[in-house]
Amino acid sequence: MGPHHAMGSDPSLVAGARLDRGVVRRVWSTFARPYRRMLVGFLGTIVAAALIQLVPPLVFREIIDEGIPSADRGLITVLALVAVGAALVEGALSLGERWWSARIGEGLIFDLRSSLYDHVQRMPISFFTRTQTGALISRLNNDVIGAQRAVTGTLGSVVSNTIVLLSTLGAMFVLEWRLTLLALVVLPVFIIPAKRVGRRLQAITRDQMNVNAEMNAVMTERFNVSGALLVKLFGRSAAETAQFSSKAGRVRDLGVKSAMYGRTFFIALGLVGAIGIAVIYWLGANLVVSEAISLGTLVALAAYVTRIYTPLTSLTNARVDLMTAFVSFERVFEVLDAPRAIDDRPGAYDLVGPKGRIELDDVWFRYPPGSEVSLASLEGEHGGLDRDAPRDFVLRGIDAVIEPGTMVALVGPSGAGKTTLSSLVPRLYDVSEGAVRIDGHDVRDLTQDSLRAAIGVVSQDPHMFHDSVGANLRYARPEATDEELVAACRAAQIHDVIAALPDGFDTVVGERGYRLSGGEKQRLAIARVLLKDPAVVILDEATSHLDSENESLVQQALATALDRRTSIVIAHRLSTVRSADVILVMDEGRIVERGTHDELVAAGGLYADLYRTLIREDVLGSASRAGDG
Repeated sequence: MGPHHAMGSDPSLVAGARLDRGVVRRVWSTFARPYRRMLVGFLGTIVAAALIQLVPPLVFREIIDEGIPSADRGLITVLALVAVGAALVEGALSLGERWWSARIGEGLIFDLRSSLYDHVQRMPISFFTRTQTGALISRLNNDVIGAQRAVTGTLGSVVSNTIVLLSTLGAMFVLEWRLTLLALVVLPVFIIPAKRVGRRLQAITRDQMNVNAEMNAVMTERFNVSGALLVKLFGRSAAETAQFSSKAGRVRDLGVKSAMYGRTFFIALGLVGAIGIAVIYWLGANLVVSEAISLGTLVALAAYVTRIYTPLTSLTNARVDLMTAFVSFERVFEVLDAPRAIDDRPGAYDLVGPKGRIELDDVWFRYPPGSEVSLASLEGEHGGLDRDAPRDFVLRGIDAVIEPGTMVALVGPSGAGKTTLSSLVPRLYDVSEGAVRIDGHDVRDLTQDSLRAAIGVVSQDPHMFHDSVGANLRYARPEATDEELVAACRAAQIHDVIAALPDGFDTVVGERGYRLSGGEKQRLAIARVLLKDPAVVILDEATSHLDSENESLVQQALATALDRRTSIVIAHRLSTVRSADVILVMDEGRIVERGTHDELVAAGGLYADLYRTLIREDVLGSASRAGDG
């Protein structure tokens, strides 16, 4: 494999790097283990194919030296059939090699992708808040394919080139050692510049991979619905096109440069080959005239000499090629080895028969630094500025008990820590100090699956996958029957809307549910929670930004969803706040007031001020809606 093949290399490869034997051992002991017998078959076909390629020149030598001078047509026919047979065997071996290569390569891709996907989707939410989606997808695609090439491409190429070189040189020395040495004399003239070309190609490849990653990140961010909407609302289409064109232009320029370096290499290789053949024919012809060698030997040597330059040149770059290919494994392992900051503890147990009693015991929390939850290489060029910076506490000494079946409203100014507090219950984050308990169990002692099965969340902007309405509902409970789907949707006041859709429950809602209105999406999310049937429901401003008609329907749906369930509600609407059993008023990460609505209004503190603001907003909103009517 020559330097031109470095196009499969990786941007993190640096000059002077050494092949990590630990990575090689891990590849062999872990991911290559199921394919070891296949690898033996793969390498065996490579060796057999390289040896069978020696046959045709020797056959033609016999035809020229024995068959033609003796006019033995039978011998000529037999030798020709042997040459044809060798070609057929070589073709069959080539098919076998490709079959082994495909089986191993595709199997390896499957194993790596499955392991990566499983590991990544179990990472904490803080990992995704810092990670560039495009960079992450690149690991699952480009680097996995690069790792596959390391096993089936680079390894196979090194073995093939080694066998071809050794077998060909051996045959040439047996035929005529003087001409063989002469053919090797011209190699240094080419190999030294070839190594420089290889290094330059490697540097270009690193640049290409970096720019491609940047271009992919731009497309990933701009081509989702939210990104596209932002671009349109700010009228930035022309600027976005210019930015993308700039990156695509760099990819184009690097591609042209890489192509020219690669072609220069091939031309130089062809010239050396032509010079080598010319030298062989010049001196060989003189030896034939002097009757030192036969004409058939000369022809065989000329055929063989073309087979030694390419593998020799490739093997001079073999270490770089192997190192380049194995860097993809290093990048895959970097993600696989990324510690999951939130994981099931050894001995974690299931939450069985949840009642929904929540206890917040002296909870302190600050968001972890990036160095603890993500990888710098996945954050992009601006991601590492605060990776190690300590964060301030967002929650400070929170104490509260929420009894089963009660509704607690979290109220407070923006940034008070309401959403952060609610995210600790399903263990999207772990407390920095103190504990969060459900039914007396520290959530860190429970299995995440059983904990989250007991909790339903409806956020301000609930997410819908680009799938059918039915599939989005069944995400909560895949085994749910059609009757259960209908019952949940009726309870969530959304069934009539779904029934009116073109394909009912089979209607595709569009990415993130953009084919549904805000109120419809909220009610669909509530239906999904009802289908899940959790013991605890968390509502994060689920009724904000809705018109009065939608709010009324959502409120009816919520009344069903919250019935006999423990609920934590982050609300800005009066109706929700007033109906709460207990209101926790938060400010700057602390609970500063607690009590019922009437008690807090009478106290005349922060809640009373917030309440007067809520009244004013509701009056203004009602007047605005009346004016619109």
